[in-house]
Amino acid sequence: MGAGGAQGDDLQEEANAALDFDPQLHRADSLAGWQAAAPGWVRQQAVISRFGAPVSGWMLDAVDLKRGERVLELAAGLGETGMLAAELIAPLGGVIISDQADAMLDGARVRAAELELSNVEFQSLNAEWIDLPLASVDVVLCRWAYMLMADPRAALTETRRVLRPHGRLALAVWDASEHNPWAQLPGLELAERGLVQRPAPGTPGPFALASSTRVCELLGEAGFTDIRLDTVDVVQRHVSFDSYWEMTLDVSPSFHDIVLSCPEAEIEQIRSALAVRMQPFADAAGHLAIPGRSIVAAAVA
Repeated sequence: MGAGGAQGDDLQEEANAALDFDPQLHRADSLAGWQAAAPGWVRQQAVISRFGAPVSGWMLDAVDLKRGERVLELAAGLGETGMLAAELIAPLGGVIISDQADAMLDGARVRAAELELSNVEFQSLNAEWIDLPLASVDVVLCRWAYMLMADPRAALTETRRVLRPHGRLALAVWDASEHNPWAQLPGLELAERGLVQRPAPGTPGPFALASSTRVCELLGEAGFTDIRLDTVDVVQRHVSFDSYWEMTLDVSPSFHDIVLSCPEAEIEQIRSALAVRMQPFADAAGHLAIPGRSIVAAAVA
């Protein structure tokens, strides 16, 4: 078969996969996965916080928070960005930390108590149908979540609905996989072993919105204006490969389930092969500094 025929077959397979996508099944699987992953996120909270700090900083600068404003963080996980916002708008302003996974919110509550934050509340919300009144918040923050949703267009439309006139949104999604070897290389290892297939275009995944053009289009379709886009580089640092391995198992539900369903011998093979892939990011002492890049955007309702 010629190259053109092979390419056509690949495109047809991708089209069929997109048609087979079941959004309701995805939502159920996503909720179950994040519920199960929450304890690992709590264990890895310090690493996640350092990794995400440059992106959260960009987002908060972009929305230019005012004291007394009401902020909503969507798909917040442990509420990293929302809790930074809470400190900026205290004492009169308040933040709603929301997530679909109650287990994540439990972890966020513990974190808020540790930080002695009194101006945060917690709500179980699905970003595709936000159970809040029309025009009820001044700012929405959403770090690394829209690309994982079954219908990001619906989520952005809902985001605009709950924002007051001239309210502000700041979001982050992952740039293309080649800019994010911390996530790309585990996926490649599993794919080369036939354990996973690449997501079909148009279906959710870490890199589903890895295009500034696409992000801008979705924001415009949802009715946002004054759209600004940028990229932010991040670095995931670990004292050793073992630390990176444990974190990846802890925070990625899909990687965890796929790897740990393998026989013990294959698990060790995956681990050893991934260590080799990560060697370019290690220094002489074995410390890892794995680069990443996020697309960030701000817009006005």
